[in-house]
Amino acid sequence: MAHQEALAAPAAGHTLDTLAAACGRLYELMMLAACLLLLVMVSSITLDVLLRNIEIPGLPRGFPASNDISEYALYFCTLLGAPWLLRAGQHIRVDIVLRAIPPRLAYGCEWLSDVMALGGCFVLAWMGVVMAFKSYASGAIQIKSIVIPEWWVMAPLPVVFALLAIEFAFRMRRLAQGPKEPRSDAVSAA
Repeated sequence: MAHQEALAAPAAGHTLDTLAAACGRLYELMMLAACLLLLVMVSSITLDVLLRNIEIPGLPRGFPASNDISEYALYFCTLLGAPWLLRAGQHIRVDIVLRAIPPRLAYGCEWLSDVMALGGCFVLAWMGVVMAFKSYASGAIQIKSIVIPEWWVMAPLPVVFALLAIEFAFRMRRLAQGPKEPRSDAVSAA
């Protein structure tokens, strides 16, 4: 019986490693999409400035949709890039206190931070689902120079926060498997 459990443990670890790798590939695709959105945003702003300052026959003066494109692109770039940034340890991190306190206490702070973040991501994912469904049910529309249903903007929110929750779970797994000290990713001071 113990032998069977020992054989099952590596398979579970292997499955988690496979899932973590698949999530990493998804995060990379999401970051690529964020980069492409940033290119779209910069291009629309450039087009707007160009059309406002150079009169081109047959084209309007300016590109009014540029503001909306920039607004949505910034929002979606933030959402799309967040899981990749978390995996890479590139989120904003103030670690001066963690570096000043004993390593075991800092390790405990890392755990507390990850548990709180995991819980927060679950709450925000659930709230995102509720908000998106309410928006869909009400038929709310965002009316700007670009007119779209409001739920289109809200729908990615719960998906991304669910992915962030998954990544926090992977972070906690990596923390448990590593040394009993604060993480060394994205350390600002040595």
